[in-house]
Amino acid sequence: MMKLRVLLWVVAASQLVLGTLTLLAPTQFFLIMGLSAPSADNKYMLGMLAARFLAYGFAFVALARAKTPDASWIRNMVLVQLIDFGVGLFYVVSGIIGPAVAVFPMFNATVFATLLWLWQPRNSTLATEASARLG
Repeated sequence: MMKLRVLLWVVAASQLVLGTLTLLAPTQFFLIMGLSAPSADNKYMLGMLAARFLAYGFAFVALARAKTPDASWIRNMVLVQLIDFGVGLFYVVSGIIGPAVAVFPMFNATVFATLLWLWQPRNSTLATEASARLG
């Protein structure tokens, strides 16, 4: 359980950093990542995306502090990471971005998805509720 807690803190921190940079410094953040600067009107959508990064970050802080982290939240983040990987792969294969831009986020997505899946609690709230409804 200790290694899961550490992983949950790492995921929380990554989401909080992504959210903070996307919200407060989107142009600089994009340029550092090797992407084109977003247009002024796209920053509106990026602000909404930042809200989701921050919400996930705070949720993962709560999960890391919980006695038994809820596996449904963890599986949801696995899905996010798998989609992140797929999007990165699509944009690299289509030549829109270079591998150097996507390699770090895609590596993180692979590691986070794999470890979250392997280390998730097996006695989740979701499984318990489903079992209670069926039984």
